[in-house]
Amino acid sequence: MKIGQIAPDFTLPDQDRNLFNLGQHLGKGPVVIFFYPKDDSPVCTAEACAFRDRYEVFKTMGALVVGISSDSESSHQSFATKNRLPYTLLTDEKGQVRDAFGVSKKLGIIPGRVTFILDKQGIVRGISNSLTNAKSHIEDALNVIRSL
Repeated sequence: MKIGQIAPDFTLPDQDRNLFNLGQHLGKGPVVIFFYPKDDSPVCTAEACAFRDRYEVFKTMGALVVGISSDSESSHQSFATKNRLPYTLLTDEKGQVRDAFGVSKKLGIIPGRVTFILDKQGIVRGISNSLTNAKSHIEDALNVIRSL
């Protein structure tokens, strides 16, 4: 995916085993989709909690925040509960949505950490790509949303 492209529509299960369809959320406001490698890993937990800590700001701006990894629904549920995450976590066990967004593995084995900021039409307006500096994704996303 590149800035200016339309994000692919997808449907994935969330931490509560409900189906989430991206298309049903477009038109309401910006959507922030962050792909992360693994529940409960140190950098992923820091990223998830940073999104949590700024969640009310995203919400005030009308933005929806969604995290995606290959972890199971039960892993997501535990991760969300333990860290009090107020947003949706989606399970992409086969990596099909990750592939559709072009999120490649780092070092050939670690799933990439990439955040996409979509406008309400589903057009990619920003991309933050850093495996180690996860907290920068939050400020990058907020800056893009402010510019919309």
